[in-house]
Amino acid sequence: MMNHANAETSRRAAAILREFLPGGEIGSVVAGNVLRGGGVTLELVNPADGLLFASFADAGASVVDAAMQAARPAQQQWWSLSAAARGRAMWEIARLVRQNAEVLAELETISAGKPIRDTRGEVAKVAEMFEYYAGWCDKLHGEVIPVPTSHLNYTRHEPVGTVVQITPWNAPIFTAGWQIAPAICAGNAVVLKPSELTPLTSLVLGVLCDRAEGMPRGLVSVLAGAGPTTGAAAVAHPDTRLVVFVGSAEAGAQIAAASARNIVPSVLELGGKSANIVFADADLARALVGAQAAIFGGAGQSCVAGSRLLVHRSIHADFVERLAKAAARIPTGLPTDPATQIGPINNRRQLDKIDGMVRAAVTAGARIAAGGACPEALRDTGGFFYGPTIIDEVGADAAIAREEVFGPVLAVLPFETEEEAIALANATPFGLAGAVWTNDVGRAHRVAAAVRAGTFWVNGYKTINVASPFGGFGRSGFGRSSGREALMTYTQTKSVWVETAANPGVAFGYVG
Repeated sequence: MMNHANAETSRRAAAILREFLPGGEIGSVVAGNVLRGGGVTLELVNPADGLLFASFADAGASVVDAAMQAARPAQQQWWSLSAAARGRAMWEIARLVRQNAEVLAELETISAGKPIRDTRGEVAKVAEMFEYYAGWCDKLHGEVIPVPTSHLNYTRHEPVGTVVQITPWNAPIFTAGWQIAPAICAGNAVVLKPSELTPLTSLVLGVLCDRAEGMPRGLVSVLAGAGPTTGAAAVAHPDTRLVVFVGSAEAGAQIAAASARNIVPSVLELGGKSANIVFADADLARALVGAQAAIFGGAGQSCVAGSRLLVHRSIHADFVERLAKAAARIPTGLPTDPATQIGPINNRRQLDKIDGMVRAAVTAGARIAAGGACPEALRDTGGFFYGPTIIDEVGADAAIAREEVFGPVLAVLPFETEEEAIALANATPFGLAGAVWTNDVGRAHRVAAAVRAGTFWVNGYKTINVASPFGGFGRSGFGRSSGREALMTYTQTKSVWVETAANPGVAFGYVG
């Protein structure tokens, strides 16, 4: 049975959805319509209390096909517009996101369990993404190549066609905007399949794309469905020309294999086990705060989380003690409270995984320096809460030091030398991010160059901007999903040769 708070959550979510979806019914957004699924019922659970607040039917292959059919003419219409007109339409999407920012943030907090202070910032970043790529629409051009013949040779960057994008539950609206904006800037249509655990804000974003003046209906469709059914049907559809996936390495490998069977390229933004390296000469007060933000922001449910803290042995004991005291003071609680910095884990399965990995680490000889359980004050809420946790005395080969936890759990490893720190940082199959804290400029550049990671920070952590390329090395995936490099991902280059000579030589055949 619903308690009072959960009933209010359900009512509020339904009220927000009624502003965007006819009758508030959850379904796939396709060409300005909301299509009901024909599959099994999927349930949405409030992470703050563990209770059901909404449900919907899995979209399935028929809805996928409808989205693909709508995408074809929409993409052709979109690409036929002037680049400036496409830019104006994208700017209008950004305006609508800003206009609806507060309800989007509130819906994200209800659905994903993220603190409202975080979701407000993420919605603002979505608007920035569309604004940034709106400015690129009329600047995406080819080049003239000085070939050693009488030809004019130039290149064109043309859209790939219809792009399937699959996004995760940890930052639903942020990753939706992060993927949609560069794809449509480059002239493509998008069929987006968000996680079945958190589809709501992505559906609303799809509606806002439809409402924006100048946007063809069907250019952006959003599917409400599960990965093994709806997602698989979208990846395998014959009209799919590119697949973009954000999520786990295991799922990414399966999706890349399915794409390859259709000779379709893929872009994978996968997990990480990023090293945050602190040398003894660093500004330790700043490094202390940076270490907390690196792992505990978003309850650690971030692919770039600094989940491995490498600390010089000379400061190791003192730094861990100070960090443990600070972690105990971070406000952990209901995500609707503006003071909350750490909200619940998104779902029960992930919570159980986190706790299981912590227990296994302790069994293997590690020591819990802070956290390691649901905070006492939150145990009666029914929510999926896990306190900020620090695990010390971790072996370099321990699972907690090599495998992604995806929760507010920090593994601490000491080191003696710069060379050892680099070796520890690279002792993982992942390569998404990393950081170093030091006042030695030469060391900062040496470590940044030596650590295998797609993004690396010096005396900071987790600064990300849409203008800068983002992606990983190794098991963290391939391709880039922001900056100018993302636009190249979403285009195919055509080389055009034009003969300019008045009387070109005949290399083969006869002139009649």
